[in-house]
Amino acid sequence: MALTRRALCAGLALAAVPAWAQDASDFKDFLETLWPAARARGVSRSTFARAVEGLTPDRALMGTGVKQAEFERTIKAYIEDAVTTGRVTRGRAAAQRWRGELAAIEKRFGIPSEIVLAIWGMETDFGRVHGEKDVVRSIATLAFARRDNAVFAEEFVAALVMLEQGLVTRARFKGSWAGAMGHPQFMPSAYLRYAVAYAGSGPSDIWGSVPDALASIANFLSKQGWTRALPWGCEATVPASFDWAALKGPVRGFTGKGVAPISPLPPAAEATLFLPAGAGGPAFLLTANYWLIKQYNNSDSYALSVALLGERIAGRPGISARWPADFRLLSRTDRIRLHELLTERGFYEGKIDGRFGPASRDAIHRFQRAMGMRPADGYPSTAVLERLGRKP
Repeated sequence: MALTRRALCAGLALAAVPAWAQDASDFKDFLETLWPAARARGVSRSTFARAVEGLTPDRALMGTGVKQAEFERTIKAYIEDAVTTGRVTRGRAAAQRWRGELAAIEKRFGIPSEIVLAIWGMETDFGRVHGEKDVVRSIATLAFARRDNAVFAEEFVAALVMLEQGLVTRARFKGSWAGAMGHPQFMPSAYLRYAVAYAGSGPSDIWGSVPDALASIANFLSKQGWTRALPWGCEATVPASFDWAALKGPVRGFTGKGVAPISPLPPAAEATLFLPAGAGGPAFLLTANYWLIKQYNNSDSYALSVALLGERIAGRPGISARWPADFRLLSRTDRIRLHELLTERGFYEGKIDGRFGPASRDAIHRFQRAMGMRPADGYPSTAVLERLGRKP
C-alpha cells in the first residue's frame, strides 16, 4: 500500500498498539485536542463539529496491528505477486485506453507513461480496488490509537482541510483502512500537496476521474525532482572479476569494470549497484529517479515492482537473471540483531528497525570491505550476521 509519506509508511507497520489505546472511552475528548491544529489550518468550528459528530473508533484498527508485505516477504515473492501476466495485460489495455491523456501528462510532467501506469496498477490494480472505509473515521482511529506518532493526527487535520475547502464530500471520502484514497491512494496531506485536475482547473477527482488520478501521480513524482529522459535504471550483469570496491558511482565507472547494463544508461549518470538477493541473484543499476519512486512507498520491493511492471507494460522484458534457489529473508529478530551489531561496531548510525535500505546496505558493504569478505555486495545475509557476531 503506497501512502506517499515515508514517515507514515513506517508508522503503519504497526507494532502492538499501546495498552492505553485499547480503551476508546476518551476518543471524543482526544479528537477535541486536535481542534486547535485544525483551526490553525483554517478549518471552521462547524466543519470540525460535523466531521466528529457521532464518530466512533474503528475497533478493527485498534488490535495488534497490521504488517506491510513490503517488509515481511522476500523481494522475489513480492515482485512475483505484483508483476503478473494479468496485471501487465491490464496495464497495456489501460495504456491504449488512455493513450491521449497519458501522452499529454508525460509532456506536461516529464514522467514516463509506463511508470505512471505502473504506480496506478500497484495501488489499485488500475482502479479495481479503491477501498470503501470512511477515511475520516479511519484516520481519527489511527491518530487516537497511535498518539505516539503525530503523523496520524496531521493526516486527520489534513482531511478536515479537504472538507473545509470543498475538495470532497463526506459521502465520497472513502479509501483504505489507512486512509489512502482514490486511484493513486493518496493520503489527505498528499492530496493537498500533489493532486491536480487533468483539465487544469477545479478540485482533483482522484476517486472518479482516471485522467485526474494519472496527472496527480505524475505531479507527485515531478515535485519530488524527477529528471526527464533519465531511466529509473535497468538490470545489469556483474562479472566475476568485479572488485566490489564501491556500490555507487557514475555509470561509466561500473561499465569500465565490466558491469553491463541491459539497456542504455547515460555514462555520466550517478548509479547504485543494487543486488536484492546478494551477488548470486539479479543485479540492477539504479539512477536517481528510482529513489523518487521510493518516495511513493519507501520499500525496494514496491519501487522495483513499479519499475519492472512499467518495463513490461512498455513491452520490454522483465528480469532475466535467476533468483538464488535458497533465497530467504532473515527473520525480523535477526534483522534487528544485524542492525544492533552494525551499530555496536561503528558501521551504522540509523534506526534499528530491521528494515534495510541504502544506509543499511552501505553499512554492510563497509563491514564486508573491512573484514575482507567477498563479494562485498551489501546484502544482509546469514554470513554477515555470523561474522558480525564474532568478537573483533
